[in-house]
Amino acid sequence: MATWNSRGLRGSALEEIINCTISKYREDGLALIQKIPTPITPIRIEKETRHITLAYFDQKSTVDYLGAVQGIPVCFDAKECAEDTFPLQNLHEHQVAFMRDFEKQGGISFLIIFFTARLEYYYLSYKEMNFFWERMLGGGRKSFLYEELVPGHFLDNTGSLIPILKGFQIDLDEREEKE
Repeated sequence: MATWNSRGLRGSALEEIINCTISKYREDGLALIQKIPTPITPIRIEKETRHITLAYFDQKSTVDYLGAVQGIPVCFDAKECAEDTFPLQNLHEHQVAFMRDFEKQGGISFLIIFFTARLEYYYLSYKEMNFFWERMLGGGRKSFLYEELVPGHFLDNTGSLIPILKGFQIDLDEREEKE
């Protein structure tokens, strides 16, 4: 059983930016996306502040976000990467399986990766993620390199929001070209 402690705050700055972005999308009527909390059972709660200081996860989480963009179901996860190599151990089999099943149901799955050293956001489509995942399962690299990524999938980092819908539109366009 996994236990939660201070490691639970990793990626919180990225998630805060995404939360602001999806809030703006909702205000503008562009998308309705919700952060999905990981179910936990508290073990230790500070009496004075009522903060949970120790807990265990009730179940494995699937993805960080679920929702719809203009009627299209979406699910995605947010990941940070400090190096130019993204370890696939940052993804979990149950997350990949959920995203695969989501895609089979007609939804669109993706990752938003923040390369912290470069201050760059990347929209990793399910197709691209699955290529790297299958390569690993076939005995290949257990990571992917920054240089392997599609240049057009990097998202502008010019403001306080992440243009997730830009990556989503590129993903939609590529899917339509394939059909």
